[in-house]
Amino acid sequence: MLDKIGIAKRIAQEVKSGMYINLGIGIPTLVANYIPASLQVVLQSENGLLGIGPFPKESDIDPDLINAGKQTITMMRGSALFSSAESFGMIRSGKVDLTILGAMEVSERGDIANWKVPGKMVKGMGGAMDLVASAKNIIVAMQHCSKEGASKLLTNCSLPITGLKCVKRIVSDLAVVDILPSGGFKLIERAPGVSIEEIRNATAGRLVIEGSIPEMALN
Repeated sequence: MLDKIGIAKRIAQEVKSGMYINLGIGIPTLVANYIPASLQVVLQSENGLLGIGPFPKESDIDPDLINAGKQTITMMRGSALFSSAESFGMIRSGKVDLTILGAMEVSERGDIANWKVPGKMVKGMGGAMDLVASAKNIIVAMQHCSKEGASKLLTNCSLPITGLKCVKRIVSDLAVVDILPSGGFKLIERAPGVSIEEIRNATAGRLVIEGSIPEMALN
């Protein structure tokens, strides 16, 4: 199965030139390190930045320059800083082409739960609800199962919902799956060394398998 870096590398293959992209907290922030330099993309952070670069080397850290997850970052040439009000104006008006988010659960209809576990303290939803309601495309980066081994790809989410019928693709440590318009997880690729049976056993929702399923190609 893939580690967090492997998931980020696979998601970076989904990026196309010309995209404006928002990276959520957690695994999605790692994607910035693996986008090919040949691609012209702009990474957006809802706290008010267009043009996020890779994570800084220790000698280049600026504690005042952070992303929405409060991680220190770098800025690309031509970057822009602005208020969070302007940032959410961009998000809500549909200017973001691709949003990459983490998730605690995803349903077979594309519902996502990624902001709250009942009984646990959270700082708030952040920009997740606006992003899932407005982005043109949403890819989820997540572990296929919980630490206890329970599937996180479900028939119905059990945790508070962030957005309904919004997720298009999931890249997990086991597989790449798409959400079918009629409902269900369609298996697209397997992580290196992972069998179809392992993915089937780890998926609680309806899993659709058609033809030969290739392994992910990770550069």
